Amino acid sequence: MELTRPDGSPLRVLVVDDEVNLAELVAMALRYEGFETRMAHAGAKAVAVAKEFGPDVVVLDMMLPDFDGLEVLRRMRGVDPHVPVLFLTARDAVEDRVAGLTAGGDDYVTKPFSLEEVVARLRALLRRAGARAAERENVLVIGDLTLDEDSHEVRRDGAEIALTATEFELLRFLMRNPRRVLSKAQILDRVWNYDFGGQANVVELYISYLRKKIDAGRAPMIHTMRGAGYVLKPAD
Repeated sequence: MELTRPDGSPLRVLVVDDEVNLAELVAMALRYEGFETRMAHAGAKAVAVAKEFGPDVVVLDMMLPDFDGLEVLRRMRGVDPHVPVLFLTARDAVEDRVAGLTAGGDDYVTKPFSLEEVVARLRALLRRAGARAAERENVLVIGDLTLDEDSHEVRRDGAEIALTATEFELLRFLMRNPRRVLSKAQILDRVWNYDFGGQANVVELYISYLRKKIDAGRAPMIHTMRGAGYVLKPAD
């Protein structure tokens, strides 16, 4: 399968294992196959790296020094509900495998494993994830916020949010560029098709409308970057 993102950059894999040598071996094998990789050796670090790196798939050890792989998975899925996860487990007990898959893991391999097996499992996971993504390609998901581009339904934490046509277009542009600071000029050009010049106040106005509907009474997702623009990202 093609190991690239839609923009042509390599697919990203986060490798999480407290055995540093093992993590480096897996990461090296994946880089050789064309993936971009990052590593973490503890749960808290893995969650932080996942937020910053935005992996397409995660290789996750079940046993970590601070908290276990199931807790890492829960926290990662709070940021990206759909990221595929391949569990690594040294334990052969059926209940451990069932626990991992029940918690939302997509597959597992038992240590000791061959690097070829890990690569093959990841390729299969990404193929399945790609098929699922195609089914939901018209639904944007950032944290607990979802936007259906076909039905125009918007929900936060399951609660439906009614938006005007312009508010919807503004939110769609923000959600299509998560964690990216968008200037008022960019927003005007994309949402209102204006050339920048004296119209910035309309952006501020509609951002305030959106905040009242999306962020009211909840952890904020829409942030002002003073002098730069606005950014939408999952709530902390």
